Amino acid sequence: MSNSKKVVITGVPGVGKTTVIDASMEALKAEGINYTSINFGTCMFEVACDQGVVSDRDEMRKLDQEVQRTLQKTAAQVISKISENVIIDTHCTVSTPSGYLAGLPSWVLEELKPDVIVLVETDEDQILKRRLSDTTRTRDVEGYNSIKDHQRYNRYMAAAYSMFTGCTVKIVKNQDFLLEKAVEEMVSLLR
Repeated sequence: MSNSKKVVITGVPGVGKTTVIDASMEALKAEGINYTSINFGTCMFEVACDQGVVSDRDEMRKLDQEVQRTLQKTAAQVISKISENVIIDTHCTVSTPSGYLAGLPSWVLEELKPDVIVLVETDEDQILKRRLSDTTRTRDVEGYNSIKDHQRYNRYMAAAYSMFTGCTVKIVKNQDFLLEKAVEEMVSLLR
């Protein structure tokens, strides 16, 4: 039986979860602790590109729900085969034109079997500012209240995921100018 950890790290777009993950992995590596980081959306996107379903990552959330389910399951199967410590960088929920879609439905959780789900959060105004300054992505326009609702809904879903899997849920705050504090908290969790 493997002693490796499977850690799902989530957050709404613009919260800085990938920044926290990268800095935490670097700090852990200095301690001799290695993780493989897999972006769940990238894995899904690669499968979708291979199938000729999309040509741009931002098209993913607009796909038919059945297509998204198939891509989620395939990505989870790929990731579940990793035998070392792994961080799964993903979204707890995905905002679609027809409502929020679970980022980690039962068929994904059954494959991943996470030890912990981490919600990276910050103040809604900070997320909005980060999104507006990010010219590398094409994002749907959301206001303060929509971002607040999305973070709240992520908490509800994380609780449901925890009940389904028996894993724990941890919230890490990634406040502006306090990245070191978020990384310290994440590193402590990942050791």
